[in-house]
Amino acid sequence: MDFQIQYSLDVNDVSHSFGQTKVIDQISFTVGTGEFKVLLGPNGAGKSTLFSLITRLYDTKKGSISIQGNSLDKSPYLALRHVGVVFQLPTLDLDLTVRQNLHYHASLHGLMRSDAGERMVIELDRLNMADRIDERVRNLNGGHRRRVEIARALLHSPNLLLLDEPTVGLDVPTRNDIVDHVHQLSTEDGIAVLWATHLIDEVRDTDTVIVLHEGSIMSDGSLKEVLEQTRSNDIGEAFERLTTGISI
Repeated sequence: MDFQIQYSLDVNDVSHSFGQTKVIDQISFTVGTGEFKVLLGPNGAGKSTLFSLITRLYDTKKGSISIQGNSLDKSPYLALRHVGVVFQLPTLDLDLTVRQNLHYHASLHGLMRSDAGERMVIELDRLNMADRIDERVRNLNGGHRRRVEIARALLHSPNLLLLDEPTVGLDVPTRNDIVDHVHQLSTEDGIAVLWATHLIDEVRDTDTVIVLHEGSIMSDGSLKEVLEQTRSNDIGEAFERLTTGISI
């Protein structure tokens, strides 16, 4: 890794509109190596649009985005090769097995079949899913499918992991397991994580937090800093103050 690179993700003064409607308004933030940053915002805040810009599903027309020091506009291949993504909507092929889904994804990243086989066993094992590798995805429940998507996102050893509402629709124990696992990846493997959610109970004391509301960043800092800024006792109170216009 290039130690001159300060941030895994650098979003600088980015705006985005659909027609006359601005949905992202002059957003700037960074995510550093090993940092777990929560993008916390209500539905419709602009979280998924921001993810679409970072993954280049949408072009960045105003502002700039860099990943591992590579401009997303000027060097998209160099930038995106460092990224693993779990989108909000499921993207697995239900009629293929777990192994087949992962091999297909690995081939898109140019991994040799033998290397891909080793990587998928490692990542599935960390998620207690190695014994399900030859099952069809259709037969897995929602939590197991999410685990497969996380394993898939890690096959090419990314520096940056993006997860857009990855626990929506899952029960509380499964949500907690997935949150714990991704925190472990950040702490032990040094992966930079941007975790988008509207669920305040997914924020941990060690996280940094961006509160996004109506396309604008209302707060960005450690949990302690966000609470101090809003004069709040907990993240739930801070979130309410920042997204409902309650006087701070």
